[in-house]
Amino acid sequence: MTLTRTQQELDDRYGRARGSRGRRWAWIGVGAVAVAVVGYLGWTTVAQTTDAVDIDVTGFHLVDEHRVTVDFQVTLRQGEPVTCIIEAQDTEHGIVGWRVVEYPADPAHTRRFSETVPTTAEATTGLVPSCWIP
Repeated sequence: MTLTRTQQELDDRYGRARGSRGRRWAWIGVGAVAVAVVGYLGWTTVAQTTDAVDIDVTGFHLVDEHRVTVDFQVTLRQGEPVTCIIEAQDTEHGIVGWRVVEYPADPAHTRRFSETVPTTAEATTGLVPSCWIP
């Protein structure tokens, strides 16, 4: 009984607390979870950017009242095929023509294209709203 009492007095005097081992394992667990969360977020960010397709419309030309030509470039991972939607719009941003075009794989990182889109009415602009790796 004196041994336990003496040990308790020493612990109180020098600031030692019982159960500090449990707290240490709790902090190790919290640290492991934090490392896992950061790793997961990093991996998903990298995975999303590797399949990203960047589109830049470089110009458009109104051929006549029923056709518009859209010039654009696509930047994506080398050696991958790509599919793009090309559309023509009128003054009220209504879609008056569109096409889905598939391009084969190519070793170039950035590729340039020019496509003519037939329209149902006179277009005022040509756009490429979306491209993706099939």
